[in-house]
Amino acid sequence: MINKIKGTYDILPDETNKWQNLEEVIRNVSKLFNFKEIRTPIFEYSELFHRGVGETTDIVKKETYDFKDRGGRSVTLRPEGTASVVRSAIENKLYASANQPVKLYYHGPMFRYERPQKGRYRQFRQFGAEALGSNSPLIDAEIINYASTVLEALRIKDITVKVNSLGGSESKETYKQKLKEYLKPNITKLCSDCQRRYEENPLRVLDCKVDKGNPILVKAPKPLDYLTDEDRYHFDQVIEALDAIGLNYVVDNSLVRGLDYYTHTVFEIDANLESLGAQKTLVGGGRYNNLVKSLDGPDVPSVGFAFGMERLLIALESVNKIEPKPFIHCFMIALGDSVKNDSLRIVNDLRHGGLVCDYDFFNKNLKGKFKQSDRLNPMFNLIYGSEEKEKGVINVKVVKTGEQKQVPLKDLYQFLVNSIRNITTNSCAGNCSSCDECD
Repeated sequence: MINKIKGTYDILPDETNKWQNLEEVIRNVSKLFNFKEIRTPIFEYSELFHRGVGETTDIVKKETYDFKDRGGRSVTLRPEGTASVVRSAIENKLYASANQPVKLYYHGPMFRYERPQKGRYRQFRQFGAEALGSNSPLIDAEIINYASTVLEALRIKDITVKVNSLGGSESKETYKQKLKEYLKPNITKLCSDCQRRYEENPLRVLDCKVDKGNPILVKAPKPLDYLTDEDRYHFDQVIEALDAIGLNYVVDNSLVRGLDYYTHTVFEIDANLESLGAQKTLVGGGRYNNLVKSLDGPDVPSVGFAFGMERLLIALESVNKIEPKPFIHCFMIALGDSVKNDSLRIVNDLRHGGLVCDYDFFNKNLKGKFKQSDRLNPMFNLIYGSEEKEKGVINVKVVKTGEQKQVPLKDLYQFLVNSIRNITTNSCAGNCSSCDECD
């Protein structure tokens, strides 16, 4: 037997409804903020990620899936979405669009060779957004609000929004030097990865998961203390905008994020949920004003975020304690071979009207048909035999109440639609995914 590759997983039919519901929320919230979907290739030239994400990052040094294609070209399965979106924006000149800023979102599979654990896989799915073209602090606040609203729409309420600023190139460089001076006497007391990062990109020492609580890092200089007046003004404007929209946040002056391209505003949102365990962060992002230019595009300021979608589903385990039972609108119970084709036609007509219907394809006895109906959880059983055919009627049984009525075939569709409307108006019937009645 051939098994799936380590670090991958199958999304089976019983689980796909969770993914579909999550994707629907993402689409709906993205529409509210006027972000448009973009879809980029799953693999790109390796140079894109080496230059875009950063040669010194763990993603590029340890985790990318790099290979040579049949033409001898170096290709990489995308480990994150931002670099691909920026490449597409440059190649297709989206930065020249009349509508500015260019507001894009994406979701899809990404690939990183890391140790698999709950919520972290070698093939995983990411949802992210990028706003290209504006240096306004308001778009920083917009991006943070957008990410927060996604969690709100998913009914994930106990969250902490953490914001900080790294400043622009001048502030960042000054801070790097001060941080290196501070760390130098004690660098051998930190983990081996931190010692490597100290030489390559000292900011990433502060992002270490191993030494996160180490007093050496806790007492380290903070980026906010080295901002230029201009960079401080930008961050103050972001804070004022967050206050204006009533978004609760904390300024975390130790927050740096793990990718090299960040400048100015950075943020993360944590959720205090039992299902997440010790790793509470659901989304991270910030501004990356130099990335487009570094990939041979024009000087276009940009800001964005990314969610791990598996982590979002784990978070939802704490929110949605009771999973809605899958259901269909109608199950057809055909009584005998003489009506099987007529029954199929009736089912097909109902499907074309937008009703979810299924059928017994195993020619089971009557008891078996009702057992199959129980498993599918229909709102209605449609019972149709030779007598009903002769009369031009069909028996409609409301499964939940047991009420049964004989309905003329010509009126069946409208009868079902009216009945469904009455049922869903008076009670959610346990078939919803997010109403207060099912909390």
